[in-house]
Amino acid sequence: MGELRDRLFAVLGDVVLPRLRAFWAAKHPLVWLLALMIGVAAAIAILGFRLSIGYIQWLWLGNTHENVVATLAAMRAPWLVVAAPAAGGLVVGLILWKLMPTRRAHGIADVIEAGALYNSNISLRTGLTSAVVSAISIGSGASVGREGPAVHLGATVAAFLDRQFSLSPAARRVLLASGAAAAVSASFNAPIAGVLFAHEVILGHFALSAFVPTVMAAVAATLITRVWLGDFPAFILSEQHIASYWEFPAFALLGLVCGLVAVCFQLSIMSADWTARRATLPLWLRPALGGLAVGCMALAVPEVLGVGYEATNLALRENYGLGWLFVLLIAKTVATAISLASRFGGGVFSPSLYIGAMAGGAFGIIAATAFPAYASSYGVYALIGMGAVAGAVLGAPISTAVIVFELTGGYELTIAILLSVSIASMVMQAFMGKSFFLWQLSQRGVFLGEGAHLRIVRTWTVRDFLKALTPEELANPPELEDRPKLIPTDTLETALRAFDEGGFTRLAVFDKRQGGRHIGWADQIEALSTYNWALIEANVEEHR
Repeated sequence: MGELRDRLFAVLGDVVLPRLRAFWAAKHPLVWLLALMIGVAAAIAILGFRLSIGYIQWLWLGNTHENVVATLAAMRAPWLVVAAPAAGGLVVGLILWKLMPTRRAHGIADVIEAGALYNSNISLRTGLTSAVVSAISIGSGASVGREGPAVHLGATVAAFLDRQFSLSPAARRVLLASGAAAAVSASFNAPIAGVLFAHEVILGHFALSAFVPTVMAAVAATLITRVWLGDFPAFILSEQHIASYWEFPAFALLGLVCGLVAVCFQLSIMSADWTARRATLPLWLRPALGGLAVGCMALAVPEVLGVGYEATNLALRENYGLGWLFVLLIAKTVATAISLASRFGGGVFSPSLYIGAMAGGAFGIIAATAFPAYASSYGVYALIGMGAVAGAVLGAPISTAVIVFELTGGYELTIAILLSVSIASMVMQAFMGKSFFLWQLSQRGVFLGEGAHLRIVRTWTVRDFLKALTPEELANPPELEDRPKLIPTDTLETALRAFDEGGFTRLAVFDKRQGGRHIGWADQIEALSTYNWALIEANVEEHR
């Protein structure tokens, strides 16, 4: 017994206690507590955001629910359909012009950028102003989604709370992802999908150390929203079943079609954005004109207004014919492209679900006509199409598939959805090479999709390993040879290439803000050490 006791004490002292001390030193309990607080605060913020959208809609529709088309049909006031988006656009334009330094509302791409480049810092003022812009945009009828702004709002809450504590960059990224997980969970009543989305899109990895905080935030947010809104899926479906296993080639073909639809959707947004950037319109006027264009479209196709859940639900319930499904698919694509190019605040997730439902429904009707004995109802294809298009556009096939399960309760179609989503994502990767969010970042000169090594050399700068001049060098400036010169904002990639091309081991660094004064040195060894350290940190964060 004495020997066993000694062994137990030895294990306790040599293994357990050091691990507990390391666990406490890494501030994991604090991160977990903050994640819980972030989940609660983000859920309250998202509820406020949704209520704001409803109140703005009430100003012109007289109600706060999402059945916009049915309300407009009962009102018979076509002038409102045109006036509301235009007036909302004017307000949005004035806010962007006067209050937003970046002249645009922020979204998921900005959350990804903040986690990768800016130590997870998001300005509280920018986050709240973006939420206001998005609420006005969606409430007035812009053809955009509310989930992107909700994720940015959740991340803003997380950034505000965690900056009050001294945490490591990795811990702050985890908490930023926790805010995103809480936002997705609160928006969709989908906690599992919220966790997966945070890992797949925001963090870009599935490290175990990030799993617990994101789960805690997602669960807390889900409980808060279920108490307020109730526990039910966003789309209410009749029971759906696959008619035959012979349909799986059709589901694979549907994935291919939805991938092409996703590519066309993203190209439409890119083209509209390119056209809008070339236009010489004042910023404050651009959203008003975009709202006017969307309003005019809505006179013929009112289903393009807002997030579009009403039309998506009707497609899933098989209420549309083949011709109208094509009309809605094309109209929503154009309306969303115009809305985003006009600088309305909003995301692409809801439009992607909408477009996917229409594409899938149309495919299902054609399949049933060709093979009536083997085809399921077109509602099945609409449901699968939702996940396929959204997964391809967002670059998040896993979390999108799970979101579809939780949005609809359609777990019977698991295998079919996974097959179509994966093929659609493959098509998007083949044609575009990047998701919608990575394309947005690439427009700003930020490239995060090529791996940690490229992200590091393109985001770390000479300032991170600069050696300042010594007092002796300041008193007696050294003679500089005829060799390349660097500035503090040059990237690590630029510095490493300069070292390599000339065979140099040290280069002078000058500061243009100080009249081009020589301020220090960049050493090749320090540059390589910085690069190696950053690679190790990225690897540890992704695998611990």
